[in-house]
Amino acid sequence: MGRKLVLASQSPRRKELIAMLGIPFVVEPAKDSVENYPPGLPHFAIPEYLAEHKSETFHRTLEPGEILVTADTLVFCEAAILGKPKDRNDALRMLRILSGRMHQVTTGVVLRSLADKPGYPDKKSSFSVTTNVTFRILEDNEISYYIDTCKPFDKAGSYAIQEWIGATAITSIEGSYNNVIGLPTEQLYEALAAFC
Repeated sequence: MGRKLVLASQSPRRKELIAMLGIPFVVEPAKDSVENYPPGLPHFAIPEYLAEHKSETFHRTLEPGEILVTADTLVFCEAAILGKPKDRNDALRMLRILSGRMHQVTTGVVLRSLADKPGYPDKKSSFSVTTNVTFRILEDNEISYYIDTCKPFDKAGSYAIQEWIGATAITSIEGSYNNVIGLPTEQLYEALAAFC
């Protein structure tokens, strides 16, 4: 590819996923950003909007040949928008909402590099990927066990598919598995090829 990827993320899961692409990259953790978005923004546009914000507020100017990758993942269940839980009670609330239901996991991704010519705006590309995930009905003692054992406080929707809950409670998944972990690698690989 001949370009240097810069992953702006604190997520160890995103680092592991992007490493699977076989493309050289570095990690420059993004600052924790507040998940603010305009009222009335359609649910499935929110992750891409937040990823765009992370890109725009990156802590330094990009260098020639760098491609900045930012991403944000949210979980949607009917009218509920589920980001990272504030605390244990919030995690309990979220997992009770997801219990016995299908929900959507959406990740927005933004690629950005310097313009090819001076004076032009930065080159950008963005996309979103949604995966449908269904949970069986969870008992409160199971939810408590999962929260106390795995402590999913840094995860959208209060769960990670690759942990205990994914092995025991997910009855179906439709779409990208890696997207549920936090980065839709299949679509990212194609987007990077087109971006370069």
